[in-house]
Amino acid sequence: MKKIGTNDLREEFLKFFEGKEHLRMKSFSLVPKNDKSLLLINAGMAPLKPYFTGLQEPPKRRVTTCQKCIRTGDIENVGKTSRHGTFFEMLGNFSFGDYFKEEIIPWAWEFITEVLGISKDKLYVTIYLEDDEAFEIWKNKTDVDVDRIFRLGKDDNFWEIGVGPCGPCTEIHYDRGDGTIRNVDDFLKAADEDRVVEFWNLVFTQFDKDEDGNYNKLDHPNIDTGMGLERIATIMQGVDNIFEIDTVKNILAKVSSLSGVKYGEDKDKDVSLRIITDHVKGVTMLISDGVGPSNEGRGYVLRRLLRRAARHGRLLGIKGLFLTEIVDEVVKNYGGAYPELKENQEYIEKIVSLEEERFNETIDSGMNILLGYIDELIKDGKDTLAGDKAFKLYDTFGFPYELTEEICDEKGLKVDKENFEKEMEDQRTRARNARGESSYMGSEELAINKIDASVSSEFVGYKSLEVTSKVMVLANETEFIKSLSAGEEGFILTDKTPFYAEMGGQVGDNGVILGKGLVAEVYNTKKNVGGKTIHYVRVQEGIISEGDEVTLKVDKLRRNNISRNHTATHMLQEALKEVIGEHVNQAGSYVDDERLRFDFTHFQGLSLDELDKVEALVNEKIMEVYSVETNLMTLEEAKESGAMALFDDKYGDKVRVVSVGEFSKELCGGTHVGNTGEIGLFRIIGESGVAAGTRRIEAVTGFNAIKFIEEKQNILKDACHALKCNDKDIVNKIMAQNSEIKEKEKEIAELKSKLTSGIEEEILKSAKVINDIKVISYSLENVDGNALRDLADKIRNKMGTGVVVLVSNTSEKVNLVSMATKDCTNLGVHCGKIIKEVASIVGGSGGGRPDMAQAGGKNPEKVNEAVEKVFEILKSLAK
Repeated sequence: MKKIGTNDLREEFLKFFEGKEHLRMKSFSLVPKNDKSLLLINAGMAPLKPYFTGLQEPPKRRVTTCQKCIRTGDIENVGKTSRHGTFFEMLGNFSFGDYFKEEIIPWAWEFITEVLGISKDKLYVTIYLEDDEAFEIWKNKTDVDVDRIFRLGKDDNFWEIGVGPCGPCTEIHYDRGDGTIRNVDDFLKAADEDRVVEFWNLVFTQFDKDEDGNYNKLDHPNIDTGMGLERIATIMQGVDNIFEIDTVKNILAKVSSLSGVKYGEDKDKDVSLRIITDHVKGVTMLISDGVGPSNEGRGYVLRRLLRRAARHGRLLGIKGLFLTEIVDEVVKNYGGAYPELKENQEYIEKIVSLEEERFNETIDSGMNILLGYIDELIKDGKDTLAGDKAFKLYDTFGFPYELTEEICDEKGLKVDKENFEKEMEDQRTRARNARGESSYMGSEELAINKIDASVSSEFVGYKSLEVTSKVMVLANETEFIKSLSAGEEGFILTDKTPFYAEMGGQVGDNGVILGKGLVAEVYNTKKNVGGKTIHYVRVQEGIISEGDEVTLKVDKLRRNNISRNHTATHMLQEALKEVIGEHVNQAGSYVDDERLRFDFTHFQGLSLDELDKVEALVNEKIMEVYSVETNLMTLEEAKESGAMALFDDKYGDKVRVVSVGEFSKELCGGTHVGNTGEIGLFRIIGESGVAAGTRRIEAVTGFNAIKFIEEKQNILKDACHALKCNDKDIVNKIMAQNSEIKEKEKEIAELKSKLTSGIEEEILKSAKVINDIKVISYSLENVDGNALRDLADKIRNKMGTGVVVLVSNTSEKVNLVSMATKDCTNLGVHCGKIIKEVASIVGGSGGGRPDMAQAGGKNPEKVNEAVEKVFEILKSLAK
């Protein structure tokens, strides 16, 4: 693999696809054109959507780009991790109904293995589990080892966003570790641990998903690939941090020089160095593409990045204005690829200088006010800054909300984000009314999101699963309507409802709405943007109209199963804290009528013993039949009572505290059982890692737990039948069979050894004389290391004087052994040195004594080259 600079890497990619008859197009602006769904361009394909949808004719059916992108969703992680960045470049090649899988898969493999020279033994491929076509192309049109292709599900290898174009994808991954990954589980584990890094995604847009969930084949499927330039650069340059690739490292070095802070000596200061590096890069690109600082939309993104960078400069001790000097370094490193940076440099630096100066003028007074607020909170024993105060800092002193939140977080305090956002929305409403401007964010809203705030809807489902209510609002996807008839679907809001709307990880209720001649199925329940409960309905009989009195009935069995799982989730969290430690905190959950899923903070997989203890503790508390009680109280009262809360959740004036006896106490808006005995039984069915420091447990309760046990018992019965034993003897039977297999393997090895002895004469006849030294270099098939060593020893003893090197390849590896007679070692022959040089050819290493050495390798296809290398080494030695 050749080491290649980031700018050269970009050029290699674009040039390669130009050679495949692609039109090289310049990066589009970061500002989307005629696309209200995006604030900023965040992917390589985003500006090309009109071509994919057929709204515009592309300049050519084959296109390649390196697209500038901005993503701010994980801005808090920028500088803290090795991969998060706001600005990045996405390499891509696209086909608008031209070529498809048969072309792009071999091209991708050609580019990474031949043009970039990445070793094939460091690469893995994933495909969608049902995409046999992609598998066959990988298998037959490339030389990838099929054992390195793994099939994954929709979450990993299928691209779709609601209805519309979608399809499977194949991803190419680089292995930073050592050794071969054997199966999907090992691969996923390696990916979770960041040992394996995905760097190229090839999306096969071959379906059009309709409203009914059907995947209809497209007449002209498309290709959309994306490879992060920074990510592939880290691989090619042998670093594991995007801040250490050459172009970014140069910018970081400038920040380091200006601050007098050496990178790598202080963790906190390193974060600041990286934040400034990343944010100024993003700011430079945004301003160059016409974005100016403001308090809304794209301008707010720019201002937020710029002010965050300025603040971290202060943390590093930089005095005065400094950001323009970093802009200059950005232009030096990126101006070749994006000449508009050089053209606009003076303008960019002027905007940056003015904004930094303005920030410096207001930051001190704003900071003093914020610190005053913080002192008041600490003095009063409170931990949350009021939303209106955060808004005042933002509106009057130019303090980005995130900056307020960041500083408060450093002091161990929170900010009332809900009320801050309310103040922000009120300001946007005033601005829209005054200027008549459209929103910066998103596309047109559904009708249900436009229900007037004066229309109320009361949830009564904690105590009742059936209620008579009045229909207040009906709508379809696009507009409000007066009625829905049999066969139609729509959305309904009633003045009160027993249906729980999807929230807090718990799925929405199902059930029916009944009236005179009316039967309507409620197949989902969700909240709209205004927090009102919306019933998703299919009318089966009759008509439902605005103003009707109807009866709403929740599916009781389903709700009870959901409630069992939800209460069990609370108990699971407490059990985890008791078994593995108080550091456990909820990182996400999902609760439906069949199972529960609980994500939590922990840094290693749970042992079987730990899982057994957790499961036993939950079941113990179930059998103690604790009462499950719910109480309304203030947030402060809830915290004082010891109730657990999610740190990033929004809570109102009154909160619901759910207590499971004295065992568990949490803030929760979900539905629960009356006592733990109703849960019946709790069984853990899986434990896995979902991210670094985050584990996941899946479990079942009640009848589903019984069903799970029955399924396991059936498996046990089948195993007993297959092994012809009773369940008590299964383990002994398996151990006996394993022992028998080992004996057979030993016999096979001995037989192989005997077979190799039959070719001794043939090997001896292959000897060559090089400068008076007899040399044998010979390759064999499927001979293990021990048998190969024994054979080499026999050959050495029979050849009298000389050197013998034997190489054997299997489907997975290469074995090598070298031996020499004593008189040859006296002439300077060293088997350890010979084997080391030969092993490097087959991707391995090894060594040993002058008279005997062994090695292993990973590239069986280079065995013949290795054999010939022995003769070259001996010729060189003789000279």
